[in-house]
Amino acid sequence: MNVSYRWLQACTTEPIGSLEEIAERLATRGFPVEEARELSVGLDEVVVAQVQEVRPHPDADRLQICQVDGGAGLVQVVCGAPNVEEGGYYPFAPVGASLPGGIKIRKVKLRGQASEGMLCSERELGLGTDEEGLMVLEGASDPGQALVEALGLEDVRLDVEVTPNRPDLLSHLGVVREITAGGHAHLAVPDIPGSDPGVGETLDTIELVVNQREATGGGVTIRVEEEDLCFRYLGLRLSGVSVQPSPPWLQARLRAIGARPINNVVDATNYVLHEVGQPLHAFDLDLIQDRTVVIRCAREGESIRTLDRVGRKLSSRMLAICDIEKPIAVAGVIGGADSEVSDKTTEILLECALFKPASIRSTRQALGLSTDASYRFERGVDPEGMRGAIERAAELILATAGGGTFGPLLDVCSRPFSRERIPLHLERVEKVLGVPFKAEAVRALLEPLGLLVEDAGTDLSVEVPGFRSYDVIREVDLIEEVARTHGYDAFPDTLGPFRPGSVPDHPLFRLEEAVRGELVTSGLLEVQIPAFASHRDGEVEILNPVSAEEAFLRSRLLPGLKACLEYNLRRGNRDVLLFELGTIFRRGERGGLPHEETHVAAILHGKREPAHWSGLAARLDLWDLKSLLERLVDVVSEGGWVVRAALGKDEEWGALDSEAAFRVVDAEGLVRGAGGKLRVEEMDLPLWALEVWALELVLPEEPNPQVAQVFQSLPVYQAIDRDLALLVPGDRPAEEVISLIRKWGGADLREVQVFDVYHGDELPQGVRSVAVRLRFRAPDRTLQDQEVEEAMRAVTRALEEELSVGYRKKKD
Repeated sequence: MNVSYRWLQACTTEPIGSLEEIAERLATRGFPVEEARELSVGLDEVVVAQVQEVRPHPDADRLQICQVDGGAGLVQVVCGAPNVEEGGYYPFAPVGASLPGGIKIRKVKLRGQASEGMLCSERELGLGTDEEGLMVLEGASDPGQALVEALGLEDVRLDVEVTPNRPDLLSHLGVVREITAGGHAHLAVPDIPGSDPGVGETLDTIELVVNQREATGGGVTIRVEEEDLCFRYLGLRLSGVSVQPSPPWLQARLRAIGARPINNVVDATNYVLHEVGQPLHAFDLDLIQDRTVVIRCAREGESIRTLDRVGRKLSSRMLAICDIEKPIAVAGVIGGADSEVSDKTTEILLECALFKPASIRSTRQALGLSTDASYRFERGVDPEGMRGAIERAAELILATAGGGTFGPLLDVCSRPFSRERIPLHLERVEKVLGVPFKAEAVRALLEPLGLLVEDAGTDLSVEVPGFRSYDVIREVDLIEEVARTHGYDAFPDTLGPFRPGSVPDHPLFRLEEAVRGELVTSGLLEVQIPAFASHRDGEVEILNPVSAEEAFLRSRLLPGLKACLEYNLRRGNRDVLLFELGTIFRRGERGGLPHEETHVAAILHGKREPAHWSGLAARLDLWDLKSLLERLVDVVSEGGWVVRAALGKDEEWGALDSEAAFRVVDAEGLVRGAGGKLRVEEMDLPLWALEVWALELVLPEEPNPQVAQVFQSLPVYQAIDRDLALLVPGDRPAEEVISLIRKWGGADLREVQVFDVYHGDELPQGVRSVAVRLRFRAPDRTLQDQEVEEAMRAVTRALEEELSVGYRKKKD
């Protein structure tokens, strides 16, 4: 949001500090200043000029030859702007001047005619976005006057980043409340230059007509038919106004924030919007049928021509401001062209409304149109500041356009606002923030923000005003305000206990932390990738995608990691070990909501360890990947899942090479993940790239609660090892052999390890030799050879009978 430094200073009775101090204060409170721009930079040589004569260019239909008075005599300027007129005043850059952006003005010839200078548009001066015509200087009368002085541009524009939950900061008064030490107590409404002091007194004594659904007065009727969408609607009739250009001070204020002045009535409503944050709209009352305003939902297919001269179709879900026949505005978004204020307007109906934010948001999205008004309405405006806002706008209009009020202030209110009181426990503040705060300190931190603090026994009770009613709704919100205003940088490095209770984290959160810890300790770096994907990598379509290339939600994590790998390798990072822990989306059954799963994925490329002068570092291989996969499975499944060699292709995990891949299978035989060598044919990798290894694993939706760790003493008795050289059929996984050995090995079998695999011509066809070492140890005694031999006979008999595995004792 753009704010003016001079305007901010005018909104408070105390100094606001330097630009650097304001930027630091806003940043520490969570609202950084993206840019601070001096409006006069690059405009020092631009002056006000009057066009004395305009004639057609003899050799160009779209160009005109102008005689321009820039204060130093008449010069000839060739101009192509459609709005240049004799007698008009415009910004003029003479020969030798420089414009923002580095444009240097020189004497040139255009189609054979000399041009000595340049008449400028808003965009060329960096004062706006309009480039269709020249910037018209209404009310100017002094050729040669510096443009900076004429427009009051001795100001600095601040671009403040405001979070969606803080609509109260979308105004100058809101920003001042946030940054000044006195806060709410030192707010001041700026004086109106040249205004009649009696105007404010007249508005204070104006009659008020309040009704729940319909109010009539001064020849105007207001009726609200959609009470659930329009909570309150104020209307005030102003008569005898004279619509003309705004005075220079008002134009300067609007230009300082990047707004384009239009006329004194419209500018007054825009001024109030940026001053107090309340959108308003002025209708030409004579263009409203029967002078009756009806707030209702549009009829299906009803249309309106809006202020931007675009015809728009409305739906029955959109709230509209109508007369007795047709819509005259899209509620909360934009006014209609058929009732806009023009230089012929003398009677005005000034409106101020409070709409349901969700309704305005859906209408704005459906129309694809965002305005200053919709931006504020869909976030929420101050329900207590409406009367002050409409009276402020009326005061501005009467001061700049003349006229007077006619009739009462009509107030149709179906949902009166009442302030909430929130209890604030000092003990809770200490538990959350880790630092104790006394009641006096909390009061001093909250009351400048406009929050009213009262004692409630040993604790506090806080009354929340309307402008903070959208984001301060719970005790923890108040605690956040204490932390922000105290200053995050003011807390000590070491805080006290902050957990508010003893309830343990959800098992899924603990599982994610355990998985993350395993991967980090294995040397991998975590990445976080947006969940958007192309049609190839996703199956859930997004209704309003950020881009056509990413119009789906991802169904796998690996494609994103592959893109990260490509990015790193193209920039010379050869050793890449990355992982992501995130959510994927599956298409819902029968058109229902998408199904979400938590996955973990990793991608490995390069060397196993950093290079060192003592020797060459080995490259990562299939067994590094399998080791990592098995460790993750141990963390995730607590022994219920197994890693098996992948035999054959699988569409579900088609990105992996089937000849160097593993599957993760749960106790019910369902595939829960995979890992192995990544197929790189379609990846954009450098020629020097090595083999790429990857894995992806589904985390359980309801993991078991964490089991307490049990510590055992180190063994004190000797272990006995036995080796078996087994003849295993080629299609029999070694995992089945190991499982059967564990089953029949007895209670004293401690370890089973494959230490050699052999393929040779002397072995029967389709058979491989697998060497297995079994380690036996008893916790309370030294085992006898006879006990071990009995266990070995049971193992070899089971292998032969159940798996058809031959065996022979390994020769020394």
